[in-house]
Amino acid sequence: MSSTFYPLHVAEVRRETDEAVSVLFDVPQDLASKFKFKPGQHLTIRQNIDNNEVRRNYSVCVSPHENALRIAIKQIPQGAFSTWANTVLTAGSTLDVMPPHGSFTWNFEASAKRRYVLFAGGSGITPILSLLKTGLAEEPESQFILLYGNRGSNSIMFLEEIAGLKNRYIGNFQVYHFLEDEEGEVDLFNGRLDKEKTLSVLESIVDPSEVDKFFICGPGPMMNAVEETLTAGNVPKNHIMVERFTTDTLSPKQLDAARDLQKQAAGKTVQVSLEGRKRSFVFDADKGSILENVGALGLPAPYACKAGVCATCRAKVISGKVEMKANYGLSEEEVEQGYVLTCQAVPMSDDVELDYDA
Repeated sequence: MSSTFYPLHVAEVRRETDEAVSVLFDVPQDLASKFKFKPGQHLTIRQNIDNNEVRRNYSVCVSPHENALRIAIKQIPQGAFSTWANTVLTAGSTLDVMPPHGSFTWNFEASAKRRYVLFAGGSGITPILSLLKTGLAEEPESQFILLYGNRGSNSIMFLEEIAGLKNRYIGNFQVYHFLEDEEGEVDLFNGRLDKEKTLSVLESIVDPSEVDKFFICGPGPMMNAVEETLTAGNVPKNHIMVERFTTDTLSPKQLDAARDLQKQAAGKTVQVSLEGRKRSFVFDADKGSILENVGALGLPAPYACKAGVCATCRAKVISGKVEMKANYGLSEEEVEQGYVLTCQAVPMSDDVELDYDA
C-alpha cells in the first residue's frame, strides 16, 4: 500500500450527534483513482495538534456508488484528534490523508442470494454502514439484519439514514436498536450487546446456521462478546469478520513473551523495500519492532495505531522468518499470504526481506 499522504480539502463538517461529526472530503480529479475505496475500508489522517503529529484511522461511512468520500469521528475523552475534529475542524480546512486501505470489506455480487448479519456498537457503525449501503444496492436478492447498540437514542449515529434505508429496502433490510440507558417495552432491546444479549438475539431474531457472513465492529467488550458467542455456537471462523479500532492492554505474560521475542531478534539483518527503495539494517531490540527500526532509518513507512489493530503498517515477507507479538488487524488469509504487521513484527532469522509495496 502507498505510504504517501495527500492534502485534501474538507468540503463539509456535519454534526451527526452531540458528540460526533462526519467529514466530507473534496477529492480532486487527478487523485480520484488513488482514493477509490472498497466498502468497509478506512483512511489514515495526519494532523499537527499542539506541535505534535497525530495519526488516526477513520472508516469511510459511505458506499462507493455514492461518489463521495466521507468519514465520521466520534469525540472520545482525552482523544486529541477526535476532540480537535469535533471542536475546531471546519469546512475549508485541509487534512493530510492516506489512500483507503483495510481488509474489513466484502465483494458483493448482483446474482448472489445471501444472508448477512451486521453487529455495530457506537461509532462502529461507520464501516458497517458502508458495507450495508453497498450490499443493499448491489445484491438485491440478499437479506440484511443490522443489530446496533448505543447508550441512548440521542447517541445513535446516522439514525435517520438507517431509517431511510429500512423504508427503501423494506423487503431486504431489518434493523434492531439496543439501548443501555433507555428502557423500552421489549426487554430484548434494553441493555448492551453482551454475551447474554447476543445469545438471546441468536435464539429469537437470527438463526446463525442460515447466515453467510457476520460483520462486527464496535467497542472491544462488545466485539469480544459477540464473536465468542458466535464461535461457541459453532459458527465457522471464516463466517465472521471483525474490525477493531482499539485493543486490550497486553497481560504481564504477553509482555514477557513480547520481550523474549525482541531479545531473540536482536542483531539479525533485515532488508525492506519501500516505495521502490531497498534498505538493510541490523535489528535493534530496544526499538521493539521492525517498524520502529525502519522509522529510525528515516524511511516513510506507513503507520497509524502501532498497536497491531489498523494494519496500516502491513508488509509482505519475501524471505526469512518473522514473528508478530500481536495481530488484531490481519485476516487469516492475509497471514497465510505472508503479510505481517511491522509494528508488531520482529525477525527470527538473518535472511528476512519485507516488501511494503506488495
